[in-house]
Amino acid sequence: MNKYLFPLYAVVIGILIAVFTSPKSSIKTKLLLSFSGAFLLALTLFDLLPEVYEHLEAKRTGLFIMCGILLQVILEFFSKGAEHGHVHIHQNSKVFPWLLFISLCIHSFLEGFPIHQHNDMVYGVLVHKIPIAALITTFLLQSNYSKIEIAFFLIVFASMTPLGTIISNNSTLALDYIFVINAIAIGIFFHISTTILFESSEGHKFNLSKLGAIIFGVGIAYLI
Repeated sequence: MNKYLFPLYAVVIGILIAVFTSPKSSIKTKLLLSFSGAFLLALTLFDLLPEVYEHLEAKRTGLFIMCGILLQVILEFFSKGAEHGHVHIHQNSKVFPWLLFISLCIHSFLEGFPIHQHNDMVYGVLVHKIPIAALITTFLLQSNYSKIEIAFFLIVFASMTPLGTIISNNSTLALDYIFVINAIAIGIFFHISTTILFESSEGHKFNLSKLGAIIFGVGIAYLI
């Protein structure tokens, strides 16, 4: 089985979850988001960050990571936070959400670049995309968009991460800048995962289940 296609499978799983369950208000979905955020952050720290610092000068690496964080902030201005589970679509609107679509595609494309045969980042992206795809699909199905528009949105969204991986592993131009792009991706991962982890719980109460999901995510990332 080609690991490069795992993010595509994650979107398919997310779509199935959205069709057969109600992830918008599900406690399990929120816990899966917490697990995915911790898992993605831990894999980035354990696997991807040391690799980038090994090949780039330290201060430049930090600069590119900050560029990734700022890029994600800009993308979320248009996506309204869909990358970490906050999907805001006007259900009565029939106008295709191009800003949301383009920002999600850019995010998904860039997160495919750090995926290589010798690292485990594909698993972090896999776990991250399942709840996000489920929530996005739920909102799309509840909107007034046509089935063709929804299918177009999900198919292109699902294909962007594998496309980024294919380009990063086969393009000579990508190889020349791969560690720069990976540093930018690290910034994106940092922003997404920390936003998921450090958002206030409802009522600002300590959430033991969420803490357990976070610890479990870090532990699994450390062991693989």
